[in-house]
Amino acid sequence: MLRFDCPCCGPRDHDEFRYGGDASVRRPAHNDPDPEAWYAYVYIRKNPAGLHREFWQHVTGCRQWLVVERDTRNHVISSVAFARTSQA
Repeated sequence: MLRFDCPCCGPRDHDEFRYGGDASVRRPAHNDPDPEAWYAYVYIRKNPAGLHREFWQHVTGCRQWLVVERDTRNHVISSVAFARTSQA
């Protein structure tokens, strides 16, 4: 089981959180008409082995969006930060 150290609520089990996607992927501009840019954003993903930045929302706690840095090989969480202040 994953345990996140929420900056507001302290250590919590992962079942209090909802996965929000890859934090390293940049969304195209809202008015970008290029279908290839949107296709790449929605469907093309890397499957990294190692450190990976992910968005998670603390849905049963403070409701904050967080950026979690997790090692995909062993699920060790190295950092948790507010998404609003993190450089995604």
